[in-house]
Order: sequence, then C-alpha cells, then structure tokens
Amino acid sequence: MTQKFKGKTVLVSGGATGVGAASVTRFAEEGAQVAIFDRNVEAGEALAQQLAQAGHKSAFFNVDVSDAQKVSEGVRACMQTFGKIDVLFNHAGTILIKPFLEIEENEWDALFSINVKSMFLVTRAVLPHMIAGGGGAIVCTSSISAVAATPTEVAYNATKGACHMFARAIATEFRDRNIRCNAVCPGFIDTPHGQRELAELQAYGVGASEAELTARQGRAATPAEIADAVLFLASDDARFVNGTHLFVDNGFTAW
Repeated sequence: MTQKFKGKTVLVSGGATGVGAASVTRFAEEGAQVAIFDRNVEAGEALAQQLAQAGHKSAFFNVDVSDAQKVSEGVRACMQTFGKIDVLFNHAGTILIKPFLEIEENEWDALFSINVKSMFLVTRAVLPHMIAGGGGAIVCTSSISAVAATPTEVAYNATKGACHMFARAIATEFRDRNIRCNAVCPGFIDTPHGQRELAELQAYGVGASEAELTARQGRAATPAEIADAVLFLASDDARFVNGTHLFVDNGFTAW
C-alpha cells in the first residue's frame, strides 16, 4: 500500500500529546519524517523515541511557539535535521474558561499568544522554506468554537475565530505559490484538554453534561478521528481544497 507522505517532512506544533501526537503518529505511519514542536519535553521525547522504535524518523524540538526567537531557532534546527518542510500542522493551543467580566488582560493576551500568535510565528518562519521547495500544505487547528459561541468561552471563541480567518487568508495570499492552507474544526474530543473543558463548563453551570454532549454530537471524538481529517487536508487527495474549514464534529454545528 502506498504511503501518502513518503519522502515528505511534516512539522507539527503542539505535537507531543492529544490530537497533535495522534497526527504525528499517523504522518509517520504514512511515510513522513516528522518534526515535533512542543514545550512538553518529557512527552515529546517519549513520542519521538516510540516512533524511532517503530522504525519511523522523527525529531523532537523544545519550542515555545509563542516566542518568536524560539520558533526561528526551532525551524532552523528542523531544516538542519531534515532539509525541507512540506507540511505544517499548526496545532498548538490551549483554552480559557472564565466569565467574561472576570478575565484579566494578561489572560486574554496569553491565550491569543498561544492560540493565534503562534500560527503567525510558525507559518511566517516555515513559508519561505515551503515556497523554495515548490509549495506545500498547511493545516491550522480551529474549532467548532469559531462559529458556535459558548458562555464563559468568549476569549477562546475569539481566538478560534481568528484561526478560522487566518487559514483562509493565507490560502488566498499564497495560492499562486502552490501553498494550500485549510483549517480543521473539531468538536469535543476525548483528550485531557477536552475533558477539562467539559468539567470547567459544568462547574460554571454551562450545559456540558454527558447527556447534552450526546444530544449535540453523539459522543466525543477520538484524537485519531481528528488526525485522519488533518492528514486528508495535508495530502494530495485534497489538492484542490484550499481555504476551507473542515468540521469534524459529527453534526454538532449542523443543528
């Protein structure tokens, strides 16, 4: 069976755990050499070692993707290690669940730095190498939260709305240089991040019980189900898909 990413180099930000790690693993299984950017050194190094034991080529880089200097150093190290970058998965992100009037300015700034500024910094550092190599594919993690607002998630909703338009704008500006950019928009996912979100929403009295999740989405997605959508957007199977938002939410946003 042909490996869809054989001979390609993929960079995944936030790739040490959750959907990021599931995507790293799937890219490696499909023949890619994978660069993992993350602040979680223990998990990142363990994942790289696990992939090496399975016969895959990967490298972990301790990078805070909200720090311009660290991003530049990380991309430089990635190029020195692999020589090129064909695919970028901008996945790094976090969440803030808090009533709007209780959000501090530094909390707002920190969330935008991690969820939005990181995409700007990593994409800006990677694009010249992609263009020099003849083109590439970028996937950005957005969310159902870009279009489905939730009380106590104003800051998070705003960051994902920004991610939504970032992917679309990059697509239009760089299409003529053979660059595709799309956003994957997951619903609730069965990860520590997703479980924390549900627990904190419930603590504030926001409807996020198991019964309510079942009614809207059927069940929580697995990381692998989101990773499969990411790989589709990054692959040649999606060669004419550019500037789109792919919702992976089992109908949550169809209601």
